[in-house]
Amino acid sequence: MKINIIYEDNHLIAAEKPAGILSQQDSSGVPSLLDFVKDYIKEKYRKPGNVFLGLVHRLDRPVSGITLFARTSKAARRMQREFAGRNVVKIYIALVETAKQLDQDVWIEQEDRLVRKRGYSEIADADSSNIKTARMKFIAITANEKYALLMVSLLTGRKHQIRAQLASLRMPVVGDVKYGSRERLGDDSICLHALYCGFEHPTTKEPVELYSSIPERISERIKIDDSLMRKIKNLIAFPDPLRPQGTDE
Repeated sequence: MKINIIYEDNHLIAAEKPAGILSQQDSSGVPSLLDFVKDYIKEKYRKPGNVFLGLVHRLDRPVSGITLFARTSKAARRMQREFAGRNVVKIYIALVETAKQLDQDVWIEQEDRLVRKRGYSEIADADSSNIKTARMKFIAITANEKYALLMVSLLTGRKHQIRAQLASLRMPVVGDVKYGSRERLGDDSICLHALYCGFEHPTTKEPVELYSSIPERISERIKIDDSLMRKIKNLIAFPDPLRPQGTDE
């Protein structure tokens, strides 16, 4: 499978994960993005044997976007500490179904109590156990009569956090039938995309900023032009609401 490499050096490699493939292989044995990136390294650098590649964070199977890998064990340990310490800026965009008139250009903080049940996350009730607090901030950046496009910044890193919290607000991610979307996409993807990742390089200590392109399943449903992309980059450049960050989604 041909993959899009966003960033590469001797310590790290970042790839754009297509929706519908696993970040890392599970018990099914289906090839994952980790396997495809390993194959890329073997071919490019003519490495006949096994190569080390550490998955620093992961995305859910139906989610697309930036996925970061470490090429050395030292880089893996350092980046895992950075993610655990909420020192990595990760920004998602989510196309949601909503009839609400959302205030654009206003960051909204949402806090919920989540519990995992039968493979998905839901808002906890009074009798729930193993509750985890979930916090995120989001901002509506454009909308039409059917959809709104949000930028989302995680303040905690819970399983399916963005999907569950937006669904609780009656704004399910387009295509996410598991969390209430009325629209099923043909390739089992959802309109949630890891757009940006910013961090300090584990070895050089230089700042690294990675951007991913917005997929067609989003851009064909809502207008995305140069003006909107400038707006997105300006919002990312303003650091206050974007830290600290969660680790997974």
